[in-house]
Amino acid sequence: MIFHSLEVRQKALTLLRDGIPNSEVARRLGIAKGTVGYWKHKDLAKRGECPGRRSPLCPRCDGRELDAPAYVQLLGLYLGDGHIVCRAAHGSPSLSITMDDAWPGIQDECESVMRAVLPDNSVHRVTRIGCHDIKVYSNHLPCLFPQHGPGPKNARSIVLAEWQRELVDAHPWKLIRGLIHSGGCRLTNWTVRTVGGEKKRYEYPRYWFTNTSDDIRELFTDTLDKVGVMWTSCPRGGVPYNISVARKPSVALMDAHVGPKY
Repeated sequence: MIFHSLEVRQKALTLLRDGIPNSEVARRLGIAKGTVGYWKHKDLAKRGECPGRRSPLCPRCDGRELDAPAYVQLLGLYLGDGHIVCRAAHGSPSLSITMDDAWPGIQDECESVMRAVLPDNSVHRVTRIGCHDIKVYSNHLPCLFPQHGPGPKNARSIVLAEWQRELVDAHPWKLIRGLIHSGGCRLTNWTVRTVGGEKKRYEYPRYWFTNTSDDIRELFTDTLDKVGVMWTSCPRGGVPYNISVARKPSVALMDAHVGPKY
């Protein structure tokens, strides 16, 4: 290990404070560049000027303004088909929303609302087979999504906090849009009827939402009730995982605010 005198160290700091680059200071004084960098860091920290990594502000912890419509839509996306992972190896929790490659438009929309809610964090896409994970890392994800917890969402209680409820009440269609984009679809249903002795096939549009969490389905249907959309539960094999919207006026409402995936 090489020890340098206080005089050499002070010369280095004087040059650094004058704006001389680390590499040039190291060359002039015959010192390893890493040593110069360490001295500079310690000097900046001592004077309270160490840049470090700025921690993005949180709407819940720091009172930063929150894009409410974007947040409510992202909440719907998370509840429909998203997950938060907290692993020490990652450093920060991550939120991933899995989106099918058949619908690139809603991938773009998901990324857009994620950036609006977390504007200081990097949003990126992870390629999977036939889909992409739209992903963001933030220490404040548990603050923004208190529904996060161990295990799958259908194995724990999903209840909105009061502040979330107020945002959903103000922007109900954004929640519905997020839930449909992540856990639902708009499809064409058909039936056969006998008219005048002749069988005719009739087609009609229907919105479909599937989720194994009773709480999330209830949140979806409660929100549909608030905006005047009629719905029915469609059990399959006795399992009530599916919600259908098929009445013509209700489908028209859904078309105006959600529409088919794109």
